[in-house]
Amino acid sequence: MKIKAAVLRSVRAPLPYADSRPLQIEALELDPPGKGEVLVRIVAAGLCHSDLSVINGDRPRILPMALGHEAAGVVEALGSDVDDLAPGDHVVMVFMPSCGHCLPCAEGRPALCAPGAAANGAGTLLGNAVRLHDDGGTVHHHLGCSAFATHAVVSRRSLVKVDRDLPLHEAALFGCAVLTGVGAVVNTANVKAGQTVAVIGLGGVGLASVLGALAAGAAQVIAVDLADDKLALATRIGATSVVKAGPGAVAAVRELTAGGCDVVLEMAGSVRALESAVAMTRRGGTTVTAGLPPADAALAVNVVALVAEERTLKGSYIGTCVPTRDIPRYVALYRAGRLPVDKLVSGYLTLDQINAGFDALHAGHAVRQIIRFDIPEG
Repeated sequence: MKIKAAVLRSVRAPLPYADSRPLQIEALELDPPGKGEVLVRIVAAGLCHSDLSVINGDRPRILPMALGHEAAGVVEALGSDVDDLAPGDHVVMVFMPSCGHCLPCAEGRPALCAPGAAANGAGTLLGNAVRLHDDGGTVHHHLGCSAFATHAVVSRRSLVKVDRDLPLHEAALFGCAVLTGVGAVVNTANVKAGQTVAVIGLGGVGLASVLGALAAGAAQVIAVDLADDKLALATRIGATSVVKAGPGAVAAVRELTAGGCDVVLEMAGSVRALESAVAMTRRGGTTVTAGLPPADAALAVNVVALVAEERTLKGSYIGTCVPTRDIPRYVALYRAGRLPVDKLVSGYLTLDQINAGFDALHAGHAVRQIIRFDIPEG
């Protein structure tokens, strides 16, 4: 079938992207779903810094590639061996498919699925197939989703079914921003009621972490960022304190917490921010990073402090999630009013506005913009 998709053919285009147009809206041929695959009509897809890092060249991918990894839609057709979904079902996409059989999956750590990581690196679906084509040949899949498109064929293991009465432009947030941000709090850091928490970097994932810490019962939740408007948003969603990022931020957080936080989460994707996160963490505390800086970034660690102060430094990928467990839980918290992630939405776009949307994301003027395919373009 013919679809429309946002295709990236080269990286490091000059800003503004609204003029250079690194993402071209193209007509592609989408193959029918194969064994273990599902055809999904995309209804909503979020713009994320992980997409931006591919566009600007920080995270190299195989090109050409149809981008997009945070999305929700409606099942339209099933490949063979898919018997637990039906046409009309609503689904959220997860950008790390899990095979269910490798060692990490067997240990209950599907975010680390080895075949899933290999497929994402190769720009294929979990079964190594490529279902997107143009006149010149193959167009690769972005993280098994390629969701900036009218339709996508994905592995069944890239989907989580959700209730049909959950609006899909809200459901899309749960596939990345919420799964990563809230998961880093409750799964990776295991934040407990009464603890003190700081979050550095208030994009969609960071602000979801703020909400997750509040839902977990943290006594203090300190939000740290350079942007005043994001600090103001953090206050509106319940952060107990905000601190302007910069030279005085570490001292300010340590003063607010009488020596440092129990847990500090770095969501900025910056080595400097991670260094600050470690310095904001109390003796015996835990520092978690889910930010993704350029691939060659490295952190110098004071090993004596790591040992003598019994510090913990942890990475968190997709919030150490089990998607089939966590997405329904987070949706339930949202519907109960305890995880108001809809407040993170900066606005809605049509597909033809995608390059301007990434300009706003790059400039820090947006938290989560959602492309809606259920509203007309123009």
